[in-house]
Amino acid sequence: MMDVLLLADLHGNYGKLDAFLSYDYDAVIIAGDITNFGPLEPVDSVLSNFEVPCFAIPGNCDPREIIDVLERSEAICLHDSWLALGKVTLAGLGGSNKTPFGTPFELPEEEIDRKLTRIVDHMDKNIHNVLLCHAPPYEALDMVGEEHVGSRSIRKHMTRFDLVCCAHIHEARGITEVDGVTVVNPGPASEGYGALIHFGKEPKDIHIDLISV
Repeated sequence: MMDVLLLADLHGNYGKLDAFLSYDYDAVIIAGDITNFGPLEPVDSVLSNFEVPCFAIPGNCDPREIIDVLERSEAICLHDSWLALGKVTLAGLGGSNKTPFGTPFELPEEEIDRKLTRIVDHMDKNIHNVLLCHAPPYEALDMVGEEHVGSRSIRKHMTRFDLVCCAHIHEARGITEVDGVTVVNPGPASEGYGALIHFGKEPKDIHIDLISV
């Protein structure tokens, strides 16, 4: 029905992107950290390389001004928003919950909760409902050392979705299921990692392949 390329954590290293162009997909979604604290000037031209619809959110290492850049680009900025793409509804929330490092795009859990409450209350429910977020849900692909660093607010709302596409924790690349919801972290695209997601015709018919180039 629809195949989507999921990328994240480019951190300004765009050298691997051309290799992803050889795959066959209908759309691209980017789960944040497109830059590494900037610069923002290359973002538009980088995203224009994709000849299919591209949907993106910022990560915690992106300056907040990247929202304006994304909205002026050929991509669609999904931060704090949602849209229906055929039988798939994509909802987006960029940035991350608070970190010890004071990175540019961090949100208090209370704000994440408010934004996700609004999204899940108003978005179009579909055959497949996907949350695109940079931060992982709490206790889902969120381990740093021995500590869970994911967002408790994302965990609270994730059961309203069929799939959560996250990033942020480079070493947590993988696919898991939590509370009946599939969670995928494609790994850092800066190192050639990504994922291909196939959405079938029926609810829960979602197949994910982790890829590398």
